[in-house]
Amino acid sequence: MAIGLIGKKVGMTRVFLKDGTAIPVTLIEIPPHTVVAIKSIEKDGYSALQLGAYSAKEKHLTKPEMGHLQKVGVRLLRRLKEFRVDDIAGYQVGQELTVADVFSPGELVDVVGISKGRGFTGTMKRWDFGGFPKSHGHRYHRAVGSIGNRSDPGRVWKSKRMAGHYGAQKVRIQSLFVVDIVPEKNLMLVKGSVPGPAGGLVVLEKSTIAERKSQRLKLNRLKHITENLLKGAQA
Repeated sequence: MAIGLIGKKVGMTRVFLKDGTAIPVTLIEIPPHTVVAIKSIEKDGYSALQLGAYSAKEKHLTKPEMGHLQKVGVRLLRRLKEFRVDDIAGYQVGQELTVADVFSPGELVDVVGISKGRGFTGTMKRWDFGGFPKSHGHRYHRAVGSIGNRSDPGRVWKSKRMAGHYGAQKVRIQSLFVVDIVPEKNLMLVKGSVPGPAGGLVVLEKSTIAERKSQRLKLNRLKHITENLLKGAQA
């Protein structure tokens, strides 16, 4: 288990390698974080760090939240998140952490965010159903089709995939490659897309599957990106 950070999705762009290859990336803005609390096995039964980011006004926080922050003597923070860690040595309350202190180019990260809300959708969009024939004379086309079978079971099974609200759910995208980090602008560039709209909050953590053989092979395939990245060539 390793520490993570809270960020904000800026949007997507691309970077170029020295040979002209375009790599699609997502820009994530990660402001400096403050260590708000430290959980130890002796006192709390587990080891973790509570981090805070994004300055807040008093009107944005509840009284318990304000008391919690004022008690440890840190500035008012809008977002708090606790991360389980194996070792809390070297950390202290009030310490500031930047994106360059936690992550580095060429590693794999997991990104957790709230997906875009799509509203009420049919089964073809929501569950990727194939639909009915589009030939003349057919009456259904995009309908869901049969949802039961005569008198047995005589009801619709629970969790049956049907039309309904689609999106606006927590999604974890695993093993995204960190293309580059721009410390002076608090930016991280990850290869591919991440869940949520531009401006949406995301949580970044060390990849939980980075030690798998398939992911080690993936790193070998992608490590040339950080070595041949053409700096300042974003478009």
